[in-house]
Amino acid sequence: MTAFVDLAAWLAKEPADAALKDVVATIAKTCADISRVVASGALSGSLGAAGSTNVQDEEQKKLDVITNDMLSDALKACAPVAGLASEELEEIEPTGRVGGYLATFDPLDGSSNIDINAPVGTIFSVLPAPAGAAPVEADFLQPGRQQVAAGYAVYGPQTMLVLTLADGVNGFTLNADGQWLLTHPAVTIKLDTAEFAINMSNQRHWAAPMRRYVDGCLQGKDGPRGKNFNMRWVAAMVADVHRILMRGGVFLYPWDAREPDKPGKLRLMYEANPMSLLVERAGGKSTDGVTRILDIQPTKLHQRVPVVLGSANEVEIVRTEMTAG
Repeated sequence: MTAFVDLAAWLAKEPADAALKDVVATIAKTCADISRVVASGALSGSLGAAGSTNVQDEEQKKLDVITNDMLSDALKACAPVAGLASEELEEIEPTGRVGGYLATFDPLDGSSNIDINAPVGTIFSVLPAPAGAAPVEADFLQPGRQQVAAGYAVYGPQTMLVLTLADGVNGFTLNADGQWLLTHPAVTIKLDTAEFAINMSNQRHWAAPMRRYVDGCLQGKDGPRGKNFNMRWVAAMVADVHRILMRGGVFLYPWDAREPDKPGKLRLMYEANPMSLLVERAGGKSTDGVTRILDIQPTKLHQRVPVVLGSANEVEIVRTEMTAG
């Protein structure tokens, strides 16, 4: 029988400071707790709408609120955390401490999947906090390249935690005893792919270069790409990105004309930045179609951005198409 290393033992060997490891361990434990709440579904009365909207004016599910409270409470009790920000909260929440780290998170990505028992997840990011003063919103507005840790938990047939600290990407599986065990060390993304993930129902709203790129994929071996492509779409970024980390692919969530003044749908701080760090550390690339996501300077806490990430060569093909206009 294979002997797996648990998260605590893995963290002990990571070249990161003890305070950062404490933050990651706190998030990991909370994700294990969230997994149990998600798994209980209707048995706990946690399915359905909460009767409220979040700061993006999106309908909240009961589990959006429950999981947000679980992560917020855990991080407020974690000594190295000076402040936190959530996709579900309008403003940052300082903890009353100074120094250490800032945490941002999407507590339940893909929550519309909950009622149909499809995969959902938690996405998180850790940033350095300012020294000597309580954090304010501006302190959270750091480019993604300054993240000191990032990851996600995906709640599916198995619950997995995928994270990066100093370097590399590693995947852990939650066992029946509530332990995270290292099952996917040194995750890498293949350079090339024949699989893309996009919501085709929005095709008529995309900019011409994006339509041109997807049309080329759909034409298969008889088209300009000269090979057949498969399309996938789970409607939860965490699940679509997890598939890419496990077997390659490209994920696209482009700008569309329905909300022309908004650059994209996904949140830079809570979704795009942490996922981009993971993808790049695994050998992939992540852009807004042209610009590297991790180089974007945030200007707002809930800033949105288009996202193209995954197998490096395919992301570059998209960039070429977008810059051609």
